[in-house]
Amino acid sequence: MQLTRALTRARRIAADRTALIFADRRKTWAEFETRVASLAGALRSLGLAAEDRVILLGHSSDRFLETFYATQWAGGVIAPLSTRATAGELDYLFGDLDAKLFIVGDGFEADAARWRAANAGAPIVHMGDTAAPDGFLDYETILREAEPIADAGRRGDDTAAIFYTGGTTGRPKGVMLTHTNIVSNALNGLHHLSLSEGLVNLHAGPLYHVAAASRIAHVSLLAGTHVVIPRFTVEAALETIARHRVQMVSMVPTMMSLIAHHPDLARHDLSSLRMMTYGASPMPEALILELMEKLPHVAFAQAYGMTELSPACTFLEAKHHTRDPKQAHLLRSAGRPTIGCDVRIVGPDDRELPLGEIGEIVAAGPIVMKGYWRQPEATAEALRGGYMHTGDLGYMDAAGFVFVVDRLKDVIVSGGENVSSIEVENAIARHPAVRACAVIGVPDDLWGEAVHAEVILRDGANASEAELIAWAREHLAHFKAPRSIGFREDMPMSGANKILKSELRKPYWAGRARAVN
Repeated sequence: MQLTRALTRARRIAADRTALIFADRRKTWAEFETRVASLAGALRSLGLAAEDRVILLGHSSDRFLETFYATQWAGGVIAPLSTRATAGELDYLFGDLDAKLFIVGDGFEADAARWRAANAGAPIVHMGDTAAPDGFLDYETILREAEPIADAGRRGDDTAAIFYTGGTTGRPKGVMLTHTNIVSNALNGLHHLSLSEGLVNLHAGPLYHVAAASRIAHVSLLAGTHVVIPRFTVEAALETIARHRVQMVSMVPTMMSLIAHHPDLARHDLSSLRMMTYGASPMPEALILELMEKLPHVAFAQAYGMTELSPACTFLEAKHHTRDPKQAHLLRSAGRPTIGCDVRIVGPDDRELPLGEIGEIVAAGPIVMKGYWRQPEATAEALRGGYMHTGDLGYMDAAGFVFVVDRLKDVIVSGGENVSSIEVENAIARHPAVRACAVIGVPDDLWGEAVHAEVILRDGANASEAELIAWAREHLAHFKAPRSIGFREDMPMSGANKILKSELRKPYWAGRARAVN
């Protein structure tokens, strides 16, 4: 399987169809493929060799998609980084990737300059709409001056992209996804979502996130139209759907909640919308029922998985989004395994458990990552026995539907973003007044889970909730900082003297179908 092959097919069967819309810029499939081949030639002339990493840091745009494909066309590996990361977090990722090129958007020039200072003046391509700073290469100039090159032909188990995810150790992990991983995931989506050629899709989420980026392959395989907005706002999404007659959009539940509760939802023409998919964090049942009522002409589908699964291993298809009392309980599930994916529920010994019993959700198949970049021990642990261990607890019913009930891994999913509890704990623990800290996810109607910290202060020390939250925001991206803090005299401990986070979570999640959202 080869990601870039979709561009050549699209050009052959739909050369004049609109491939890409961003702001007032449009490209046909013929133009898109030519620009990708030319940009690949430019990257090669700048020294990019097979398997070299290219850092991509910028908001979603048409040039983001061109760079995504051009890097692979040239034989490289694309590494999109979070636009929400702090300078310190980015500097760690820069060192971890050892990249050869940096392609940067507006607003992130200082980050790129720091990277170049540590990499002996290596080339930086500016893909923004403002003038390229001194010493940066202008995107349109290098593309215009370059000669198109033949596709490098990397495919199959060759690494196509590295997406970073929050780790249980506080150290971000670079997830290596291959051409086969990404294309397999896309083909599964085409089937389970019943998608057809010429699809008009809105990329509403940040394309550095694999849940959003996975839709790139879906649309290209169908020679469809990529409609891109730089950042999600309710108004931007609704107006873009109406203006460009968008047929499908993918969102996290937080975004869908904002749409469902938008006071002017009814005045927007959403008649073209046929499918809304969601994932990255499970959907509150009340919210999906509300959306089904407000948008009765739209089909809904959920994908469950993780970055390491490219990212989906189960789908709750449109036909299972129903108010039928006999199937209404399925809205609380994550759906059934995708084609070619073996999903199991296993115990601590990795043996499969009987139906209905709660254990860890594991998955095998062509969607499973190649491994963690430069972390062989973590790779071996995650992929032991040939199955990706998700760190989620759940059970499977007799019809193959998976129900997620809790989380083993020390990761919080807030607004579709993974937050490492340990990373947050380490930041808060550095405050001079803090003796001990435990970070958990608590229910939040908008974000799914909110980051919450339980803190023990040192004897005689004082620190307020506002002070500790401000401290965390100085050291972490804001979405990782706790939204609330509780103060305690002690922590519930296990026999091995480990903090029992399950006990800390209990009062917050009592009475809910899931112990995580």
